[in-house]
Amino acid sequence: MFLLGTIVNGLLIIIGTLLGKLLHRIPENMKGTVMHAIGLAVMVLGLQMGFKSENYLIVILSLVFGAILGEMVDLEGKLNALGNWIERKIGASSGTGSISQGFVTATLIFVIGAMAVIGALDSGIRGDHDVLYTKAIIDGFTSLILTTTLGIGVIFSAIPVMLYEGSIALFATQINQFVPQELMDSFIKEMTATGGIMIFAIGLNLLGVIQIRVANLLPGILVTGAIVTGIHYFT
Repeated sequence: MFLLGTIVNGLLIIIGTLLGKLLHRIPENMKGTVMHAIGLAVMVLGLQMGFKSENYLIVILSLVFGAILGEMVDLEGKLNALGNWIERKIGASSGTGSISQGFVTATLIFVIGAMAVIGALDSGIRGDHDVLYTKAIIDGFTSLILTTTLGIGVIFSAIPVMLYEGSIALFATQINQFVPQELMDSFIKEMTATGGIMIFAIGLNLLGVIQIRVANLLPGILVTGAIVTGIHYFT
């Protein structure tokens, strides 16, 4: 079942969120320190991923043009609007944080990164769910901690996570028929590096150092694919 890893990932986010809601009485100092620890770990992960690039010019161009596209579309604003719509529908904020903030922050953390893409590709191409199982465990613990600070909005991030990973896994079942392996390997490396910079930015946001509109950088992943494809076929 090529969607098994995706389903497990979504379920552990939901379980982690519900546990986090039950454990909301965790002392503020402890929550703050744990969130800082997660922020630091996320930054280090982002740096590690960022160094995977074999052509850093691709990463820079992807981020620049991705930011331009993201600001034109205002992707962050639309994600926040979706979170606010969910908040209005259920009729209240989460108590510890706005549903919009929890939804957007958790979605960015869980969706951006190589594990989501590579894990979904492994699920679709080889039926191997190990990467997504590992990611699911990490996401489960992260959602627990995020919920104690940002609230129940974190639970709604399971929806885009499952749609995103499930779509990639479905696409991957047919990918070998029309995407050369060399092109796919190159895309994964540059996508990893580009996504790593975004993950680093998320870490800065979690630490409160600066607030970067990371969602508006997401089109950079598509730009990466376009640039890598162009280089593969025209150079």
